[in-house]
Amino acid sequence: MKRFVLAIAALLGACFCLGTQAADLKPATAGYFDQTGHDDVLAGGVKMIQIDTPKGKFRVWTKRVGNNPKLKVLLLHGGPGATHEYFEAFDSYFPGAGIEYYYYDQLGSAYSDQPKDDDLWTTDRFVEEVEQVRQALHLDRDNFCLLGHSWGGILAMEYALKYQQHLKCLVISNMVDSIPEYNEYAHRVLMPKMDQAKLAEVQKFEAAHKTDDPRYMEILIPMHYEQHLLRMPQAQWPDPVNRAFAHINEHLYQLMQGPSELGASGRLVEWDRSKDLHKITVPTLVIAGTYDTMNPAYMKEMSQRLPKGHYLLCPKGSHMSMYDDQKTYFDGLIAFLKDVEQHD
Repeated sequence: MKRFVLAIAALLGACFCLGTQAADLKPATAGYFDQTGHDDVLAGGVKMIQIDTPKGKFRVWTKRVGNNPKLKVLLLHGGPGATHEYFEAFDSYFPGAGIEYYYYDQLGSAYSDQPKDDDLWTTDRFVEEVEQVRQALHLDRDNFCLLGHSWGGILAMEYALKYQQHLKCLVISNMVDSIPEYNEYAHRVLMPKMDQAKLAEVQKFEAAHKTDDPRYMEILIPMHYEQHLLRMPQAQWPDPVNRAFAHINEHLYQLMQGPSELGASGRLVEWDRSKDLHKITVPTLVIAGTYDTMNPAYMKEMSQRLPKGHYLLCPKGSHMSMYDDQKTYFDGLIAFLKDVEQHD
């Protein structure tokens, strides 16, 4: 569980702020439940998609919910190595708004194949995987919106920079465009506010490579996770989150994210797209939480550097604002998506 928590936490153009109330929305019509032309009905929307990689062919798991020819959202989970499960809160909101959406476990995640070759775990290869998934699901620029949360936000930005000709819109949820910026914010803002004796104890565990010691998480959960990851007592964390914790691919996560819970390292440590963000020209919503592990003011600046950028601040939210500021998150997200659907 420890590894997944930071995976979501770390990994897991004018700007205007979306209001906390979604526009008046018509309820989903019978067309939303029309299965005509879908080849996934027998499996309840599930489709295993074969992808080609430099290391062979593998299969990844996807699941469609609903039907909307004009708006289809593919959800990219955090990690790397997390699962789609913590997105299940979307079931409470997207169907009522008539939004078709797709759960998807990336290669290496629980419902998909989990090959052991470390050469597969690169950002570039994950981008090519998303493109193959897009093709298999028949998504295109007339309907395709990509939503990435945490590490999924990194993947979404990378995909848009290479393949935005296929996108209708983009959502970057709780992710900055620079890992060095993320680490700097942790050291400059978050760590000084912590109990310094407990912080020193945590850092001692990390230096000794003993992050599996129960005391490590005993300190971090109330000091960090319940403040900046999901702002409620851990005992009250929702079932989809707990199931996602249980299914983390720790090897993949550590390889790309690194072992520390107070900063990102691993293969992503130098990742930075801040100078390229302006090249993303599709309508893009950047979502931040006031108490996020990442700087909400920086995320607002990101939205201003995007030619068609929009910004949504969840004032009660942390890194998982879809849970601890749920109404603001979904009202703003749905308002953005419906506006794109109707006007773009």
